[in-house]
Amino acid sequence: MKNRWLIAASAVGVHASIGSVYAFSVFKKPLAELIPSASDNEIAWTFSFAIFFLGMAAAIMGHFVERHGPRKAGMLAASFFGGGLLVAGLGAWMQNLYVIWLGYGVLGGIGLGIGYITPVSTLVKWFPDHRGFATGLAIMGFGFGAMIGGPLFNFIIDSFTVAGNGIAYTWLIMGVAYLLIMFASASYLERPPEGWMPEGMKAAVAAGEKKIARDLSQLTANEAVKTGPFYGLWVMMFINISCGIGVIYSASPLAQETIGLSAVEAAAVVGLMSLFNGLGRITWASASDYLGRGYTYMTFFLIQIVAFIVLPNITSVILFQVVLYLILTTYGGGFATLPAFIGDLFGTKELGAIHGYVLTAWALAGVAGPQINAYLRTLTGSYEMTMYVFSGAFVVALLTSFAMIAYIKRARAKVDAEEEAQLTAV
Repeated sequence: MKNRWLIAASAVGVHASIGSVYAFSVFKKPLAELIPSASDNEIAWTFSFAIFFLGMAAAIMGHFVERHGPRKAGMLAASFFGGGLLVAGLGAWMQNLYVIWLGYGVLGGIGLGIGYITPVSTLVKWFPDHRGFATGLAIMGFGFGAMIGGPLFNFIIDSFTVAGNGIAYTWLIMGVAYLLIMFASASYLERPPEGWMPEGMKAAVAAGEKKIARDLSQLTANEAVKTGPFYGLWVMMFINISCGIGVIYSASPLAQETIGLSAVEAAAVVGLMSLFNGLGRITWASASDYLGRGYTYMTFFLIQIVAFIVLPNITSVILFQVVLYLILTTYGGGFATLPAFIGDLFGTKELGAIHGYVLTAWALAGVAGPQINAYLRTLTGSYEMTMYVFSGAFVVALLTSFAMIAYIKRARAKVDAEEEAQLTAV
């Protein structure tokens, strides 16, 4: 029997590796210098491809993860992600943006998608007593990946610039490093036996001190997509991600316009965003074990409705950062709470596959968020109207969360009545 905490550590190893994709901004300037003919928009497509293929691969490969298990899926993710960086390094060496798109965007994005969903359903099964905490722990690693990767990438780029191509060396070195880390992490991943519980939980259940809350249903992925709650989750995630990516995309110029920070000061503010993105994942997901998933999402949206209204009108440097970082915690918390929410609603039979289907919202939001932001900025000349539009979108998300809570109450009452009827019959 494997140690569930080492399983969790292995999951963090996978997620911290692929989470380095959020440090892509480190590569923007070196890429522009390396390939002067490439426009800013063309360079930005490198990241957009990665996020798009993340969502698509998560949706398509979810069944593979469930069928072949986390070890094989994790090794496949390592091959695509690490191999993709090696191909991107070759593209940088050739100064060919199309090869970089293929490596970093397409192959790397596929590795991102498989790697993102691989450990999650496994962790839910290893931590039936703390679903939210367990998935939050792993997905926190994704949030912290950029905080670790960004400075490391910068260091390697600077160290090898003298050799002629710092960005190529960076991708080649880190491609090998991530291959090794992800392979080592994936090799320990394994599902627990069916119905497994930790000893403390088993003893508490046997003594009548703890009651196991049954999942509301046990559905396959193809059954789940035919239900209303699946689309409720999809809508909430699409709005949360679109608006979150929108504010990440505009954080630096917004800080400069709103509170008059210099470009260097705004960059420091942006640097701390990864920290709060990561902290929000473990904090909110753990809190959802006690608040309930529906009420946790409701809290996200209430906070963001207010935050996006006040953010462009704040003049205090400290208050601006407090509100901005609070938004980032709810953005990260939405990702981390999602797998436990899926387990509550649809069970763990094909959790990875269902998770992948919901993450198509991420693929579309990765394109929609920055595009909506840029369009409104061009139309109005400021980021103020963009923030108001995002606040309005969160009203839709809030109403959806109300509907989800109402559904959960009805479904829970039905499950409890069925359990009571079975006990009575016995």
